[in-house]
Amino acid sequence: MTTKIKCAIIGSGNIGSDLMIKVMRTSDVIEMGAMVGIDPQSDGLARAKRLGVATTHEGIEGLLKMPEYRDIQVVFDATSARAHVSNNAILQRDGKKVIDLTPAAIGPFTIPAINGDANIDEPNVNMVTCGGQATIPMVHAVSRVSSRTVYGEIVASISSKSAGPGTRANIDEFTETTSKAIELLGGAERGKAIIILNPAEPPLIMRDTVFVLSQGASRDDIERSVADMAETVRGYVPGYRLKQRVQFEEIGDNQPVRIPGIGLATGLKTTIFLEVEGAAHYLPAYAGNLDIMTSAALRTANHWAAKNIRERAA
Repeated sequence: MTTKIKCAIIGSGNIGSDLMIKVMRTSDVIEMGAMVGIDPQSDGLARAKRLGVATTHEGIEGLLKMPEYRDIQVVFDATSARAHVSNNAILQRDGKKVIDLTPAAIGPFTIPAINGDANIDEPNVNMVTCGGQATIPMVHAVSRVSSRTVYGEIVASISSKSAGPGTRANIDEFTETTSKAIELLGGAERGKAIIILNPAEPPLIMRDTVFVLSQGASRDDIERSVADMAETVRGYVPGYRLKQRVQFEEIGDNQPVRIPGIGLATGLKTTIFLEVEGAAHYLPAYAGNLDIMTSAALRTANHWAAKNIRERAA
């Protein structure tokens, strides 16, 4: 029988708690070694204890003291961009594989539907943001069939109830990291990201809008590429779907748009509407933002762990 690789999750909030349940219910190659938080009263730590997972409320310093730490090979960091900088330095010193679920972006951007296992052997990989995981595949879908992608803009709308303290502390980093990834992974010359925390009751499902200005591709080519990309993402996030048909608008020479840093531009404007329904592993199904982030992180870690196990057995 294959021995699973042990992991630790730093951050016992919404993202960390959802990820813990996914690891325990769905992974064939990774198992929980420790759940780490800083609030002894957090629901995530309480749930971990009930599930028989070793816990500490003393942050990474507490993790270092735990006897389980020695056997942990991969660590998911679901804290904040600022905290990740110091956490990563310690974990790298100790030779741990790090999956970064914050917008710190120390390691290379990783979106499974775009660059898959290209960064699998990097000591630290960054999962961009929840909005980035949902929308940048669509920017890339347009770019891969276009001769030029001038601009990509995404608007991610999530339920306020699904955004814990860590997410709220990362708002600035969210926009900066996502904008950069729109360019680096999406293929746009200029990227912009907006996040909306929607306080509506009952809570609304995660919805995203993607705007792309491109040149050199037909509407049919873009529609096919977008549909194929949606199917790829749905392979690891079942609740991911197009909300309606792709919308198009020709931006001609008679009314060009001004793109900051680029100037006047023309082309085909593509508008894509997305919806992400969560698997309800921790919060209810409206929290698709948790699901897409933790699913992408676990898929990346699973592939790394499976490769590690195969190499060890060879």
